[in-house]
Amino acid sequence: MSVHLQASLFDSAEAAPLRLRELAALRRTELTHGAWIDLLPGWLTGSDALFERLAACVPWRAERRQMYDNVVSVPRLLAHYGEGEPLPHPVLGEARDALSAHYAEELGEPFTTAGLCFYRDGRDSVAWHGDRFGRGSTQDTMVAILSVGEPRPLLLRPRYGDAPHVRLPLGHGDLVVMGGSCQRTWEHAVPKTARGAGPRISIQFRPHGVQ
Repeated sequence: MSVHLQASLFDSAEAAPLRLRELAALRRTELTHGAWIDLLPGWLTGSDALFERLAACVPWRAERRQMYDNVVSVPRLLAHYGEGEPLPHPVLGEARDALSAHYAEELGEPFTTAGLCFYRDGRDSVAWHGDRFGRGSTQDTMVAILSVGEPRPLLLRPRYGDAPHVRLPLGHGDLVVMGGSCQRTWEHAVPKTARGAGPRISIQFRPHGVQ
C-alpha cells in the first residue's frame, strides 16, 4: 500500500528514535456525567517511522456492513489484535504495558487488546458512537488511543445535556485516554473532511470485554 506522509517537525528527517514520554505528563479534563479525558501530545517520539511500518506491514482489511437496506463499505481500513496476540511493532507492546501500569489502580485491570484504524485520506471517517459493546455499556472503563500519521480531529459530544463539544486534533504520536463513564455518556467521531487530509492510523488499547 502506497501512502504519502508529511513528516512531523518532531519526527525530523534524521529519524528520531521511537521513545515513549513519561505518562506523568498527562493532563486530565473532566467532562460531564462522570466522564473524563486524559491528553498527552507527542507521547511517542519517532512516530512517523511507526506509521510507515504499520501502513506497510499490518494485514489491513476492508469491511462491509449492513446500513438499513444497503450493504456499504466501512470508510477506513481495520485490524485487530486480541488478548495474547503479538502486536505488529514492539513499541506498541511497550505502550500497552506503560498504560496498564499507569492506570493500574484507577482501572483495576490491564489493557489487553489493540484495534487499529487506517484513515487513508479525508474521505475516511468514523461516525458518532461510544464503545458500548460489552462491558462499556454498563460499567466505567477506559479506552486509550495512540495516533500516528497526519492529525485528524477527534470530536466528542455528550449524549445528554448541552455541554460543549470537544475537538482534539490527534496525530504524530499524540495520546488520548477516554475514561470514567465516557463510553456511555459521551460519543466520539472522526468526521470526513473536504480539506486536504493526510493518512492517519489510530491504535486503540482496551481492557478485556470492552469493544
